Amino acid sequence: MPVIILGAGCHSRVLIEVLVLRSVSILGLTDPCPEKSGIEIAGVRVLGDDSVVENHSPDQILLVNGIGSVRSTELRKKVFEKFKRAGYFFAQVIHPSAVISSGAQLLEGVQIMAGAVIQTGSIVERNAIINTNSSIDHDCRIGPHVHVAPGVTLSGAVRIGAGAHIGTGATVIEGKRIGESALVAAGAVVVSDVPPNAIAKGLPARVIQT
Repeated sequence: MPVIILGAGCHSRVLIEVLVLRSVSILGLTDPCPEKSGIEIAGVRVLGDDSVVENHSPDQILLVNGIGSVRSTELRKKVFEKFKRAGYFFAQVIHPSAVISSGAQLLEGVQIMAGAVIQTGSIVERNAIINTNSSIDHDCRIGPHVHVAPGVTLSGAVRIGAGAHIGTGATVIEGKRIGESALVAAGAVVVSDVPPNAIAKGLPARVIQT
C-alpha cells in the first residue's frame, strides 16, 4: 500500500531514499509546522499536519514514523501510539544493503538503515530504529521505540529496554542489559548492566545519572 511519512525533518529524508529504492509509493509527508505545508522534502510534498492522515482509512495506507531521536525517543513513541490507537498500521522500512538473518524477527514499524547487520535469533520490536552501519549480533532483543544510532555494536544476547537510546559508535559487550528509557552516550563501551532511566558514558561506561 502507499505510505504517508509522519514528520518532515532529517530522518524523513533518509526514509524517503530507502522507500524510493524499494519502489514504495509515497503520498506525502506531514509536519506540525504550518510553514512547511506545501513545500517539498527530497521531492515529496508536505501535505499539512498529522490531521491529513484522517483523510485515508487504515485499510488504504500504511504510515512511516519519520520522527528521529537524539537523546529521548519519547516523541517518536507518542506519535506511534497515537496512530495505533486510531487503528493505523506502520510499514517496515529496510534499506536494501542491510544484512538480516532469516532467523531474525522484525516487528511492526521497524526501520533498518543502510549497512546494518542483524544476526540470527535477534528480535527488533515495534517502532525501533537500527541506524546506519550498526551491528546487532545473535540473540539480541531490541525493545519497542529504541534507537540504535549509527555505528553501534551490540555483542550477542544483549537486551535493550523499551525507549532506550544507544548513542553513535557505542559498544555493548555480550549479555548486558540496558534498562528502559536509558541513554548510552556516543562512543561508550558498556561492560556492565545499565539501570532504567540512567545515563551511561565513558570507557568503560559509568552510570552518571539515574
